[in-house]
Amino acid sequence: MITHSIIQKSKLESAHRLDAEYYQPEYLELEKRIYSKSLYKLWGNIEGRFITGPFGSEFNVENYTYDTEYRYVRGKDVKEFFLLDDDNVYIPEKDYERLKKYSLKEGDILVSVVGTLGNAAIADSSVVPAIFSCKSTVFRTNSINPYYFIAYLNSIYGNKLLARSVRGAVQTGLNIDDLKSLPVFIPSKMEQESIGSSVLNAKQEHDKSKFLYSQAEVLLLEELGLNKFKPEEELSYIVNLSDVKSAHRADAEYFHPKYNKIEKILNRLRRERLEDVSSLISYGTVPTSPYVEKDGVAYVKGENLKTCFIDYSKLVYLETESTKLLPTKYYLRQGDIIISQMGTVGHAGLVTEKEERWLFASFTIRVRLKEESKVILDPLFVTLFIENISRPYYLLRRISQASVRQNTDLPTIRDLKIPILPKSTQGKISDLVLQSHQARKRAKELLEKAKREVEEFIEDKKHQR
Repeated sequence: MITHSIIQKSKLESAHRLDAEYYQPEYLELEKRIYSKSLYKLWGNIEGRFITGPFGSEFNVENYTYDTEYRYVRGKDVKEFFLLDDDNVYIPEKDYERLKKYSLKEGDILVSVVGTLGNAAIADSSVVPAIFSCKSTVFRTNSINPYYFIAYLNSIYGNKLLARSVRGAVQTGLNIDDLKSLPVFIPSKMEQESIGSSVLNAKQEHDKSKFLYSQAEVLLLEELGLNKFKPEEELSYIVNLSDVKSAHRADAEYFHPKYNKIEKILNRLRRERLEDVSSLISYGTVPTSPYVEKDGVAYVKGENLKTCFIDYSKLVYLETESTKLLPTKYYLRQGDIIISQMGTVGHAGLVTEKEERWLFASFTIRVRLKEESKVILDPLFVTLFIENISRPYYLLRRISQASVRQNTDLPTIRDLKIPILPKSTQGKISDLVLQSHQARKRAKELLEKAKREVEEFIEDKKHQR
């Protein structure tokens, strides 16, 4: 459907924008709703300070180190609400001191202004001490509750109107003037605190989720005898020619001694090949239609597999009618384990009751344990083992000679050896993973609640003004 807007010349001049994208009806409607309230300010009129990050030339990424506490926050670390912390990088103390004017403080708001634009996150006590890069702009203020403010920026109003301000064609970006022109709805302090408390509670649940998952990882390593294993830095090692011929491999990484050492440790345990304990191991299906809105059939891809479950944030859907003739083997069943075959190789997720009858993608592999195998194997334990042990120590080894796109295959997955730990031990590990998943789910629900409350205040759905 074609849409259009009629804009007065005076408004074009005041906005200093001539691009049609800026005047989309959706943006104008959002802006109109905020301007209809008395409780708003342009971001540039809110008491506070904008801080741009250092030029890339001021710090060389080759100087990253992992033996200090000084974090370097990159543009890709800035996500919705909170900074990513599963791939942190750190800088030497001397560089931190040299760049200290770019250091973060608790409560700082970061907005990504280069690359993935408009993401907004808050820095909490776990982030500092840290320096942020030129890919983000920081706003520091005491005049507005920062946890409310981050909820506003991630609501449909803040998010869409930030997206509206993006400039450029080939090289897009946001500058400080773009941020300053953003209208910000500012309710009473009590309302700010109410919404901000949901974000704070979400952060607590988020941290709880990470802690529980790490506890599951630690317990798994302890039970496997790998908790004290540390790969040695081998500058060289000797491999028999017969081993090279039998493996059909000549790349050095494949023959790194650490793999044999891990194998010897795991050989102390009873193990079963995944094929022997499974009733079905198969590839998924190709898309049967262009992706559609959420009224279609969910289609699980490798990027949806996170922390042993299926993540919904990037979920796509296929047109229902186009899937009706697909064989039943392409539909998921509760207890199935999905493994990423390409890209994020080896990441695994367990299918719950909610995901029954969903489809899984062609570049993923589904494993279905035999019913009799579940007497000795907990499916969630198997999922964690594949994610945390098979993936780094076996699957990535098998693909280490790297093609353009790394991938694994059915024979490799069938040959995975799963340790048979006492069922009670598996249950303890699985319970920690499940608790972690539930805490992560509560965190997401609280963040959605915070965004929804912001939108309801603006739209008079929560309180009449």
